[in-house]
Amino acid sequence: MRLLHTSDWHLGRTLHRADLGSAQAAFLDHLVETVRAERVDAVLVAGDVFDRAVPSVDAVELYDAAVTRLLETGARLVVLSGNHDSAVRLGVNASALARAGLHVRTRPRAAAEPVVLQDAHGPVEVFGIPYLEPEAVRGALPEGTPGGHLGVLGWATGAVRAARTAPRSVVLAHAWVTGGEASDSERDITVGGVGSVPASLFDGTTYTALGHLHGAQALRDDLRYSGSPLAYSFSEARHRKSSWLVDLDAHGLAAVARVEAPVPRALSTLRGTLRDLLTDPALAGQEGDWVSAVLTDAVRPEDAMRRLQQRFPHALVLGFAPDGVAADDRSYAARVQARPDLDVVAEFVRHVRAGGDAGDATDEERALLQRALEATRLAAASA
Repeated sequence: MRLLHTSDWHLGRTLHRADLGSAQAAFLDHLVETVRAERVDAVLVAGDVFDRAVPSVDAVELYDAAVTRLLETGARLVVLSGNHDSAVRLGVNASALARAGLHVRTRPRAAAEPVVLQDAHGPVEVFGIPYLEPEAVRGALPEGTPGGHLGVLGWATGAVRAARTAPRSVVLAHAWVTGGEASDSERDITVGGVGSVPASLFDGTTYTALGHLHGAQALRDDLRYSGSPLAYSFSEARHRKSSWLVDLDAHGLAAVARVEAPVPRALSTLRGTLRDLLTDPALAGQEGDWVSAVLTDAVRPEDAMRRLQQRFPHALVLGFAPDGVAADDRSYAARVQARPDLDVVAEFVRHVRAGGDAGDATDEERALLQRALEATRLAAASA
């Protein structure tokens, strides 16, 4: 039996406001062609189909078209809700959809209801454990179930073990398993500092298809994250975006192969003075990349983003870290605490100007800012 493990599509998501709709559509085209070319029996989607609980119309249409095309290949689909999805919306009409080959798992107790696939060697039971927010699912679990991620995932995997009857089984789960490497793109699911669960929860399963972390990685041969198909932050620049092609034989897991995903555009992080970034010939190969740039000029250059985009038209992020100036890692609230309001707003004036002494607010501007502050206080007091 051949399975294709994918997850974290995040349909509708952007990259620093850059539209990724066409790139997501290209990935889904690639997925359909892979299923057809590799004669995949079932596609496993381990959560975060959408990027938000109420997805855009375009995202829903993209998902609907992809599901239709995947089912037309003859493959079955098993889909989980992730922490970005609305379990209720994604799971609507789940029973009716199952008759067409689309099996959606969004309810905690449905985790113990296997999708049974058949090949020449007999049955393969596929169980789906959606993202289980501990507080949100407490009322749906048996009384006395321990709290936290470990408690609810422990209950779900225990229910799967109790329901398992076939010698070969596959589990999909949307969770953070200890040992997995995170990026800046995943929404934090920690509660009280503990969001991860041990890999031992999934012992005894032929293959576990994980979702949530965006880097494709193997915690064990039989326990893997497929990662997201696209980079959703610059922290993912070095990821190999892919899916896993999983083969089962009569004895269990036979082979796992990586299927590389199409890369719409590389990501590059550049650092230097604006002049260097605009003139360095060594950067010619990165002119078509999505770019995050950090300028090290002593004085903030005027109109820096527009000038940067003349060479790097897909520049998305611009930071400023002058050489020789120690970074202040304190929060904004900590940096302005106890400072006079006038000093704070005058510093803002300096920040948005060219910098240096020329960026300071003049005496006349400080007087105007002081009057504006006093008017604001009077308005707030009378409200």
